[in-house]
Amino acid sequence: MKFCSVCAAPVALKVPADDTRERFVCTDCGTIHYQNPNMVVGTLPIWNIAGEVKVLLCKRAIEPRYGYWTLPAGFMENQETCRQAAQRETIEEAGANITLHELFSVLSVPHVDQVHLFYRATLIDTNYLAGTESLEVALFSEDEIPWNEIAFPTVSQTLKFFFEDLKKVRTGGQFSLHEHDFFKSHRPD
Repeated sequence: MKFCSVCAAPVALKVPADDTRERFVCTDCGTIHYQNPNMVVGTLPIWNIAGEVKVLLCKRAIEPRYGYWTLPAGFMENQETCRQAAQRETIEEAGANITLHELFSVLSVPHVDQVHLFYRATLIDTNYLAGTESLEVALFSEDEIPWNEIAFPTVSQTLKFFFEDLKKVRTGGQFSLHEHDFFKSHRPD
């Protein structure tokens, strides 16, 4: 950041009074410009027919990780709720009709200033299609998932949490809310 968004004067990086972190502070009007993590919000869309559970994944048509598989997700927009962002991203990337359920995973990725949120969702039908950010959209059972071609560690972890919980649900348990922190890249580039 070079200039204040309030008055357009130059900013300086310094620790404001009563703070503990460096912030961009306007040299003229004194406005402190806080920078906060980006929220990546999406869904874990499930199709369950006669006990056979499949997850809907999207093959990325954009960088980063072009050509790798992911859950439908993206950056939350201003003026929308987390649930609205999850629904919107699922429609944009997978064209999928879903019933949105509870928040399933919260994954902090501080080295890229992001927090990823995934909601469990049920596909209403199989009328999905690849949006402009997806090359392909497909359903996968646990043993069909291309684990070595998953785009992001947060997606792999969310899928692992889901299939672990699914085993518990099948014996009378329930789905849980999961948290995980990623402090550095977990995939080779």
